[in-house]
Amino acid sequence: MSKAERKITHADIMDMGEFGKQRKELRAGLLPAKKLRRVSVGPDATFYFESFETMWMQVHEMLYIEKGGEEQIEDELRAYNPLIPQGRELVATLMFEIDDEARRRRVLGSLGGVEETVYLQIGGDKVMAEAEQDVDRTTAEGKASSVHFLHFPLTDAQVAAFKDEGTDVILGLEHQGYAHMTRLSPDARKEMARDFA
Repeated sequence: MSKAERKITHADIMDMGEFGKQRKELRAGLLPAKKLRRVSVGPDATFYFESFETMWMQVHEMLYIEKGGEEQIEDELRAYNPLIPQGRELVATLMFEIDDEARRRRVLGSLGGVEETVYLQIGGDKVMAEAEQDVDRTTAEGKASSVHFLHFPLTDAQVAAFKDEGTDVILGLEHQGYAHMTRLSPDARKEMARDFA
């Protein structure tokens, strides 16, 4: 792939009537990859590692459900294109999924700045995530958002190590209120490695 930015354009948008007909099969076809790209860390945090395909589907889902037509397309592209990996990075949506409302308020209230404590340990290298700067994800009172968009910029050497099955890759958070980590499975890593140009 060239150095050109990888993004969804108007030319990639299907006719909504056609999408409606194919929606079930398209979603089913993406499920195996999405399953490998979903990584739980600790009791409440789930990372969804994004790709061109997951964002293409998300844009189409939004257009299909909201039926905003041509005017909506530009908004969706502006929202989701920044979450497509650009050749030497991984991009993840981090969600704190807590059903109980009182517990959710309590947990998020203690996790201010959590987006600055996410890391990927690739062998001996620790790569800190960079949060999307679109909105402040922590309130002045120190309450964290339940959704964060994160980029993991990697060097060529880190990409090579990530692809090497002999290298341990750990995904973790080191926030004082939420210190958890998990080892990425070989299958998950193989799927995510498709994001590297």
